[in-house]
Amino acid sequence: MNNPFQFKQFTVKQDQCAMKIGTDSVLLGAWTPLKDNPFSILDIGAGTGILSLMLAQRSNAQVIDGLEIDENAYEQCVDNFENSPWSDRLFCYHADLQEFAEEIEDKYDLIISNPPFYAEHFKTDNQQRDMARFQDAMPFEHLVVCAAHLLEDNGRFSVIIPFSEEDRFINLAQKVDLFPNQILNVKGNPNADIKRSLISFSFHESEIQKEELIIETQRHQYTEDYINLTKDFYLKM
Repeated sequence: MNNPFQFKQFTVKQDQCAMKIGTDSVLLGAWTPLKDNPFSILDIGAGTGILSLMLAQRSNAQVIDGLEIDENAYEQCVDNFENSPWSDRLFCYHADLQEFAEEIEDKYDLIISNPPFYAEHFKTDNQQRDMARFQDAMPFEHLVVCAAHLLEDNGRFSVIIPFSEEDRFINLAQKVDLFPNQILNVKGNPNADIKRSLISFSFHESEIQKEELIIETQRHQYTEDYINLTKDFYLKM
């Protein structure tokens, strides 16, 4: 699990990060709508930097900033950025989200986050991993308030969360005038329950475009939709 993860156009080292690269990040990085051609992107809770790197590959954004509070993850993110083909467009801040939101004057065209989302009773003895996974390190309430503060008027905010949290997260976002425009619900296989929700928000209310993605038909038999979404990144797709 600690080996570098090799994508088609870049490599991600992850041995210093509590949260390893998983399907959630790759889905969010590949799906996040870029039709507005963002100039500036902020990745909240950057971890390895995977989302920033995927968006650097997918977009022409000139400013792609990562924000990471954990020191080891921050150092690894900086290393991954420096060793990528887009090092001149990528920068990582070592900071707490609320402090960053209060201090920075810039606004971003796109904000993306794969936030921690495990509840209190799942805690383990590994504090670094817990901080990466648990909501109390960055509660959804803080995330939506800071995202709204840091987002341009015509910007977009993109997240992946458990499907069970979808209604609550949308309600929190609406309190700061962020409205869901696109939702992708993800199932592991055709018979599984919906596990994840990918949501793109903006300050403009619209009819919600809702889609469903199934990852596999059976073990390691990936659906055409999943292959089409991730083939620019995964080596074997």
